[in-house]
Amino acid sequence: MPADNHTFFVPVTYILTGILGTEESHVWISIPFCLMYIVTLFGNSLLLFIILTKQSLHEPMYLFVSMLAAADLLLSTTTVPKMLAVFWFRAGEISFAACLTQMFYIHVSFIAESAILLAMAFDRYVAICDPLRYTIILSKSLVGKIGLAVVTRSFCFIFPTIFLVKQLKFCRTNRLPHTYCEHMALARLACNDITVNFWYGIAMAILVIGLDAVLIAVSYGLILRAVFRLSSKDARLKALRTCSSHICVILMFYTPSFFSSFAHRFGHIIPGYILNLLANLYVVIPPMLNPIVYGLTTKEILKEVMNVFHWWCRRSSLLS
Repeated sequence: MPADNHTFFVPVTYILTGILGTEESHVWISIPFCLMYIVTLFGNSLLLFIILTKQSLHEPMYLFVSMLAAADLLLSTTTVPKMLAVFWFRAGEISFAACLTQMFYIHVSFIAESAILLAMAFDRYVAICDPLRYTIILSKSLVGKIGLAVVTRSFCFIFPTIFLVKQLKFCRTNRLPHTYCEHMALARLACNDITVNFWYGIAMAILVIGLDAVLIAVSYGLILRAVFRLSSKDARLKALRTCSSHICVILMFYTPSFFSSFAHRFGHIIPGYILNLLANLYVVIPPMLNPIVYGLTTKEILKEVMNVFHWWCRRSSLLS
């Protein structure tokens, strides 16, 4: 984009406008978002509490679930409170530094979730294809190293976007047509060339998220091959049940993320308010559904959840 005859400036604050074209309905739109955020906080916090306090759940599968719950809490808490402030009070002002910080944590949690899902696919592969060596291969030491690798990889891939945005020159409006700060939404406000920003985002989507998705697909291809080689029908069903919750979470994560990522870059025929609404739904629906899926489909977690509710009910009856 040519930058001649423009007065450049560094914006002190941005104004998040919410979902353009739906301003009259912002209060009504906020109600389901608020309810979903409450469920997200409660569900993921309960999941973390149960897994971290119950020694019987200190196994690789459940530790990865706790990492996913932490990433979900980070993603939703980074975005939804400010989103609700925009919907309820039109409090869209956000400083440039706070906007960059929010952008950083949104994308970090997104890449971290993808890596955690890949680690969980590897966990299921070892559990089904090499069960006798499961505890040897997936030791607590290795799980800790995987967690550290997840955080390190996310940081290394997202940190350059901070510099890519900071070197942009702005000469237009500081009104950001969104409810949170997103890399390409910020870049589109610049008056100089954003080709590097554009292709860095595409490369990251393909080489990081895309590669994770391919490796997960390969893992489940090998898992299915091993499952259907089992002689017992009951053994096949049991093996498939152990993977069902993870497959649901994978589909909930990758389907909207790929659509949202590429639609924002190439979907010029799609109305902006639809893309904006989908982007908002993406940061609340998967984090809300993940603990529900694991809580209902994993009997060990469901058992502990029921124990917590029974304890809470007994305590409430004693206090009353």
